[in-house]
Amino acid sequence: MSATQPAYDDFLELLASQIGENTEATQHSAENSAAAQSDSLASDGDALSSFSVTAMDHRIESIVMECLAKGIVDTRIESLFHLLGWRQTVDCFTVAGSPRPGFDAASVRIRSEVRNLGGNMCIVARSGTQCIALIGIQAAVTPETTCTAILPAFDDAAPVCLGPTRHGIDGASQSIIGALTAIKAAPAIHPIPHPMRADDVLPERALLGDEGARDELVLTVYGSLRGDNPDDPTLATVDAFLQSGSSLDITARELNVHPNTVRYRLKRASETTGWDATDPREAFVLQTAIALGRIREAQERQ
Repeated sequence: MSATQPAYDDFLELLASQIGENTEATQHSAENSAAAQSDSLASDGDALSSFSVTAMDHRIESIVMECLAKGIVDTRIESLFHLLGWRQTVDCFTVAGSPRPGFDAASVRIRSEVRNLGGNMCIVARSGTQCIALIGIQAAVTPETTCTAILPAFDDAAPVCLGPTRHGIDGASQSIIGALTAIKAAPAIHPIPHPMRADDVLPERALLGDEGARDELVLTVYGSLRGDNPDDPTLATVDAFLQSGSSLDITARELNVHPNTVRYRLKRASETTGWDATDPREAFVLQTAIALGRIREAQERQ
């Protein structure tokens, strides 16, 4: 723990403890609360005594973003979300990348574009060298449209990631972690899409320890392959196809069916999971999902 951590925690507690439980509070009330906190800290001789309300808002955003990026989601973070004017039930997404030309300019542009689209829920903060924007969905502020609008705020030469859309504060944390982990995993794929999406590197994110990616692979991909019917041949067919080196004939002999039957089952698996076993990259996603799914099932039986 760093020497500044106790003061950091005290700041977080002081802010959170002064926020009322009225979830319909306006942004004006939130700013007054932040100003009151700044005055309170100043009377205690805190170093933040000279901060303006705007600077205080930026500090709150940094605290929220850092906590969410570390998977810290508790009542304090819920209170800070409230202070920033966010609804706790909002659907949100993340866009992250290296800012251009610098963080301050990128932050201004991102906020401006979100406002132009009719949105007012936008948190922008740093995480290392990355600029992260957590954005609430409202009006024309949708993931694809917003990502396109704010893309010029990010460096063309570096990965930019659109994180998954999630719900609420827990979902906000998952989206942020997914986007940041995806950027770390970006060197594993070539060429890197611009922008890339967190789902473009699901297996790599899982390898890096992203629990959200592992859950997506196990619950959604593996779950779709396995199905609810124990007699469903989809999982066995996809697994045999991948193990055979993507050979229809070998798979057909292994399962004692016609190659056309294998082809039909693979097509159905693609429609169900969204991943095509005949595509080398997507086959890797399916293979990783099957491996993780079987590992988790074995652990649950123990």
